Amino acid sequence: MKNNKIKLGISVGDLNGIGAEVILNTFQNKTIFDLCTPIVFASTKAMSYERKLLNIDINIHGITQTENALSNKLNVLNLWKDPVPIELGKPDKEIGKYAVDSFIKAVEALKTGKIDVLVTAPFNKETIQSDRFEFPGHTDYLTQELEGNALMFLIANDLRIGLVTDHVPIKYVASQITEQKIKSKLNIMLQSLREDFGIQKPKIAVLGLNPHCGDGGIIGKEENEIIRPAIKSMQDNGQLIYGPYASDSFFGSDTYKKFDAVLAMYHDQGLIPFKTLNFGKGVNFTTGLNKIRTSPDHGTAYDIAGKNVANPTSFKKAIYLAIDTYKKRKEYKELTKNILQKANIKDKK
Repeated sequence: MKNNKIKLGISVGDLNGIGAEVILNTFQNKTIFDLCTPIVFASTKAMSYERKLLNIDINIHGITQTENALSNKLNVLNLWKDPVPIELGKPDKEIGKYAVDSFIKAVEALKTGKIDVLVTAPFNKETIQSDRFEFPGHTDYLTQELEGNALMFLIANDLRIGLVTDHVPIKYVASQITEQKIKSKLNIMLQSLREDFGIQKPKIAVLGLNPHCGDGGIIGKEENEIIRPAIKSMQDNGQLIYGPYASDSFFGSDTYKKFDAVLAMYHDQGLIPFKTLNFGKGVNFTTGLNKIRTSPDHGTAYDIAGKNVANPTSFKKAIYLAIDTYKKRKEYKELTKNILQKANIKDKK
């Protein structure tokens, strides 16, 4: 790289969806180049086809290796030479292979330091399945490839929601909720709030699993047997963890505004209120890992693909959060490093 800007990797997602569209529209705003050097893992042919079809005015700079990326350009790392059979709005397993290839190559670049952060455009969880890729989504693959324990963290301004279980069928949710798992997710959230968001004493609310938090065991025992003991254990260690709260009234009453983050028990318990309050403006942040990955809060949106009406706001916010988190982590490491150095000097005296 011929500059010191943050190297932003982008996996292109499903080329039949709105991924390429929001990427192209995002970088029409040239001020974003002041923050990063973007590298899209795809092909110039595919991106140029969508640019022409959607009549988006932006220059594309094709490269064969990340080291050749130029500042102030939308760089596209050429992964494929042949034309891609794009049919906007159509789920297609063949297109799914390109989405997987883009993602895997981007993660490899992230692991080896060729890019600093990764933003993933959405792909179709059905069309990506193959012998090569048997994961429910991005997060599961990242957990395998990177260091740490992943947490799906939904971010929109001051609303932050983490999940104990994410892409799990409802019938299996209760069996996967354990005291240890809740504590593990809470510890990841606490670390992220301190390191990634600069909150020194995070305050977290925990939602119950059952209606009305089980009504004292009448509608379910998980609150009394699993969730409350996990909360008490964290409180005994000096953490500001509260709950469980009944999820049916927690968001409507604005109780969530009293906390720095919320831990939900399962996917829809957290995602429904999050998207109701912030759809198109939120970001999915995979925290708990040694590398940074974010994504927009929407899917492939086949119904509007090719119409050039997709809102790029969430994708832009995903970029801003990835860049800001990268800087925050560097600052946090320097700060804690200095504290440790001072402590060692004091001990020697």
